[in-house]
Amino acid sequence: MSGSVSASILPGGLSRPRFRRRFPRIHRSALWRRLFHWRQLDFEFASWQMLYLLVSPKRVYRNIYYHKQTKNQWARDDPAFIILQVAGIAVMAAAYSVVYGVGIHGFIKALVQLLLVNYFIFGILMATVTWFVANRFLRHQNVHVADQQVEWMYAFDVHCNSFFTFYVFAYVLQFFFLPVLMKTSWMSLFLGNTLFALAGSAYAFTTYLGFHAMPFLHHQESFLYTIPVIAMAYLVSLFGFNLSHHLIDFYF
Repeated sequence: MSGSVSASILPGGLSRPRFRRRFPRIHRSALWRRLFHWRQLDFEFASWQMLYLLVSPKRVYRNIYYHKQTKNQWARDDPAFIILQVAGIAVMAAAYSVVYGVGIHGFIKALVQLLLVNYFIFGILMATVTWFVANRFLRHQNVHVADQQVEWMYAFDVHCNSFFTFYVFAYVLQFFFLPVLMKTSWMSLFLGNTLFALAGSAYAFTTYLGFHAMPFLHHQESFLYTIPVIAMAYLVSLFGFNLSHHLIDFYF
């Protein structure tokens, strides 16, 4: 009796064996095998995905749908994309550290914040939330169709894709506009806050596209509801809150 009760509280009515199979052990062995065999990593394809996430993100998710049809899983089985992201974040942390002259200790502090906290810890949190919401509230309930679940690792992949678009606006473009952003003018406030608003909106929109690609989900537009909140916060910030200044002071 207690076993049936405990199983019933799992998200989406999942039984305990299925829950275990889908959450911590999704193609884990395949990822680790390829991580330690660099010749098997497809950095060219990962670079192609990064490019098209900026110019045509729908094309990336169409390709992921084909991947599902051929390999019967939504999530990546190649960690090349994550490796390139980690390298890119480390490069930007080093670049900012050189510009602000914070030394090796400042670089390590920035790397921990940008990579460990912003990318991995925030990513695990977002993947878990979106995975739970999608499985619990957004799945079609159709007795004539085989039951399908969102893989947790796919939710993390969606975060990685979304974070890349955020990274370009909030890390890379911010760096190249630093001579303007570090001034105390309203134009620097406007430019910096606009870049962060675009970064947050791009993250939300790419997340929406990631779950919109799954045909067994509905109401995926729920993931777009954060964009009006970002827009309102952005408009309020233009009255004097320079987000770039505050974040640079925090990180460096």
